[in-house]
Amino acid sequence: MITASHLMYAFVTIAVIAVMLLRRGVVIPTLIGTFLVGWIYKGDVISGFKAVYNANLTAAKELFTIFLIITFMVALLASLRDIGADRRMIKPLQKLIVNGHVAFFVLAIVTYVISLFFWPTPAVPLIGALLFPAAIRVGLPPMAAAMAVALAGQGMALSSDYVMQIAPMLSAKGAGVSTALVADKAMILSLITGGVSIMGAYLMHRKAIRKQEAASGVQDATPIGEPKAAETVEYAEAAAAVETLSPALLKWSKALSVIVPLSMLGVMIVMAASKFGGAGMGGFEGGDGAAFIGGVAVILLILSCTVFSKINALDKISDHLTEGFVFAFKAMGPVIPIAGFFFLGNADFSKSVLSLADNVQAPAFLYDLVMSVQYAIPSNGVFTAFGILLIGIIAGLEGSGFSGLPLTGSLSGALAPAVGLDPSTLAAIGQMGSVWSGGGTLIAWSSLVAVAGFAGVSVIELARKNFLPVIVGLIASTVIALLIW
Repeated sequence: MITASHLMYAFVTIAVIAVMLLRRGVVIPTLIGTFLVGWIYKGDVISGFKAVYNANLTAAKELFTIFLIITFMVALLASLRDIGADRRMIKPLQKLIVNGHVAFFVLAIVTYVISLFFWPTPAVPLIGALLFPAAIRVGLPPMAAAMAVALAGQGMALSSDYVMQIAPMLSAKGAGVSTALVADKAMILSLITGGVSIMGAYLMHRKAIRKQEAASGVQDATPIGEPKAAETVEYAEAAAAVETLSPALLKWSKALSVIVPLSMLGVMIVMAASKFGGAGMGGFEGGDGAAFIGGVAVILLILSCTVFSKINALDKISDHLTEGFVFAFKAMGPVIPIAGFFFLGNADFSKSVLSLADNVQAPAFLYDLVMSVQYAIPSNGVFTAFGILLIGIIAGLEGSGFSGLPLTGSLSGALAPAVGLDPSTLAAIGQMGSVWSGGGTLIAWSSLVAVAGFAGVSVIELARKNFLPVIVGLIASTVIALLIW
């Protein structure tokens, strides 16, 4: 039965999509919407106030694991920066950059691997400072270098988020399905989208890439154009400080530059083996994968801080954890109220948001609304899948690739039964649209600014160049998802 509270929920959802189209933040509309739905459903204004608080508390409880994994990984990267181990990890890769064609794919592969574990934003200064100059020196145009990094990092790696599994967790919570299901499908779709878009970007620049012989004699490999991002100065200062380390610390720097990548590789091997019943354990379901890599990161963080300063290690690790939490809340803080509103539309969470008694059936606002208009929805999986993809792309226009995931996940859970598709498939498709759009490939007001700054190119032009290969990649991955699932 559709009530006034259902209609209010529908109105606010449409308003949120409209605000996203205007490229504005949707925190205020979702907070007001939660208040109004709670007020109307319970019939008193006090319940509205309580619903706003409970919705945010419920979302925070469900998503706090996300904040922890981001914190630990960013803190680990910061501790490695203290002793120069982060630079040593990828410095040997400069030797692989022998010409512009190879440089393009080296940039893409290195960015993808690092971004899987540390996310693209912390990884960009590392790659920009060490690999961009070497790639451009051998003939790779700055725009091609920027596209390779953006498509591989902000696009392919972030859209799957297979290691930390933050994006799949947000999508799965909204859809009411297993995180592992969404994560596995999102990984496949991200590789398809990334493969198509990266190859498209390479073909766009293939003729412009100069061979190594043509690039010889270049005196300045530093890109020109826009002023460099602020991170460049900070990274240069950190690199200079590393040169003053004692011989003992330099040895540890070299050791950790090997230990950390091998540890991460070991994590991936164990996680992969567990999915096929190996390693004597079950699969890493839900947050288990994030817990595993988070625990490994903590031990590595302790080791890194201890070797840097045995006396001040206790204080140093606190500084890095604080840095990690600040980064996590900046990146994910606005997602909590947005997720709270869309969790309200899910019967699994609405009971706690609305403070209902155990014997009272929880409302499923979004599902009820979809069922009420099911007769008007074309029972066509293709139409629904591309509709979810489009909503995801629109949601990403706000500038945060993850803020739209509660919406696409919730819609996937509600629409999937009507068209005979698996909710996890639709959730993965919506995740592709939202993250590729808002994560930093298609819009200039995202982390794409950092990539453009390091490459010395126009961020507007970079977003424009990315558009066609990304859209073609998203269409290809959606079609394949419909064919195989």
